[in-house]
Amino acid sequence: MSKAATCAHCGKPVVDAYKPFCSKRCADVDLARWLRADYAIPVADELPDEPEE
Repeated sequence: MSKAATCAHCGKPVVDAYKPFCSKRCADVDLARWLRADYAIPVADELPDEPEE
């Protein structure tokens, strides 16, 4: 038995026209999060090696 796909934002059943979302609204909410940089991979800045004195 396969599990029905659910919306990546709200958990409702997915609609083919908006995969992986259930509606244009959920797709737009996700797009806004990307544009605001809410989805970001944290990176530790590496400082260049300092010469020893």
